[in-house]
Amino acid sequence: MKHVARFLVPILILALVIGSLSGCSSQKDLITIRLNEVVRSIFYAPHYVAISEGFFEEEGMKIELTTGQGADKTMTALLSGQADIGFAGPEATIYVYNQGKEDYPIIFAQLTQRDGSFLVGRKPEPDFKWENLKGKTIIGGRPGGVPQMTLEYVLKEHGIDPYKDVEMITNLQFTATAGAFIGGMGDYTAEFEPTGSMMEAEGKGAIVASLGVAGGPIAYTAYCALGSYIEKNPEIIQNFTNAIYKGQLWVHQHSSEEIAKSIQPFFPDTDLELLATVVDRYKSQDTWCPNPLIIPETFDRLQDIMEEAGELDKRVPCELITTNKFAEQAVKTIK
Repeated sequence: MKHVARFLVPILILALVIGSLSGCSSQKDLITIRLNEVVRSIFYAPHYVAISEGFFEEEGMKIELTTGQGADKTMTALLSGQADIGFAGPEATIYVYNQGKEDYPIIFAQLTQRDGSFLVGRKPEPDFKWENLKGKTIIGGRPGGVPQMTLEYVLKEHGIDPYKDVEMITNLQFTATAGAFIGGMGDYTAEFEPTGSMMEAEGKGAIVASLGVAGGPIAYTAYCALGSYIEKNPEIIQNFTNAIYKGQLWVHQHSSEEIAKSIQPFFPDTDLELLATVVDRYKSQDTWCPNPLIIPETFDRLQDIMEEAGELDKRVPCELITTNKFAEQAVKTIK
């Protein structure tokens, strides 16, 4: 037995060393992708699930995530080479294309298909009607941004002129709107999650309506990269899209509580129960796309809303700034 032990111990040690070196090697082999997200929100749950569940590592990449705090800032990071991939509203890509940029962004995967914001009032309104907003003051979003344009579109759909029938505040930073409302500004504010639910839980506001439900299906948030980057790195774009699709599948196959646990590291200051409540709210209104495919009809509807808001100089055909090549391959190969 002593002879056997003398023989086995070196082999076991060697195996451990090789395994350790192999692990280090695999980590070093991961390609770092600089991803700039428009904001940090539970609205993008499948995006965080893809990271936390290791789907990007499975596809050979490591995500270096930064938050732009606005679609304009995310696009600036992409155009200046500070980011490889941008995650924001398609309107930012449309604006850049219409500026005549030679190397413009191409959208290759879609994540959300509805607005993710909620109208927060000062007290619960179980019988809320949009028409009741006439004469009120609303804290909105950045002019030209999809959240603000969707809000204006919904108001018009209910016979309200957003700049005559209500007082619209649009000069605040995205991160300052909730604080301004809590401080006494306005009668209502449009907020993304978890901000809206946190305000409600703390008794500082009450969610009265969903812009996602009221606004209907729309190409809302998607991934894009410069055309030159996609041309040079098709394998990276394909693997990235694969990881996103895995995240989408995982979200559709798991409970709100399981999703909340998966994304909690990205929201350390948010209670797990509150996270689950928000996830459930988004799931119930069909917020997340079932796959990364860009749907031309919802892209066209986005441009309808942009035109209605007076923010679109020229419509852009969907096929000029989007591609479903990578999404189709992901759907075909990943089950």
